Amino acid sequence: QVQLVESGGGLVQAGGSLRLSCAASGSIFGIRAMGWYRQAPGKMREMVAIITSGGITNYADFVKGRFTISRDNGKNTVFLQMNSLEPEDTAVYYCKLFGPDYWGQGTQVTVSS
Repeated sequence: QVQLVESGGGLVQAGGSLRLSCAASGSIFGIRAMGWYRQAPGKMREMVAIITSGGITNYADFVKGRFTISRDNGKNTVFLQMNSLEPEDTAVYYCKLFGPDYWGQGTQVTVSS
């Protein structure tokens, strides 16, 4: 049994910043890749950023230069620092643990113009 608990979402004005956290607990059995995805109303869930067990990162084109994913392996926690937020970033953000896959419950991010 694995649990992923996200936090850090909220309402922010355009140009502002938020930092999301996702803590994994339970039967994780080693360091695994983790990632952030998002889903806006009426749209498909999309990848935002992924970080491997070794710290290699991959970002969606629409967040490059604005968002940074990082992790604390000792605490089984992944972070997403989001800067220069835009109204188009409004979505529910989900944390994902890979192999086998688990999802968090999601945290709402709303960016006002």
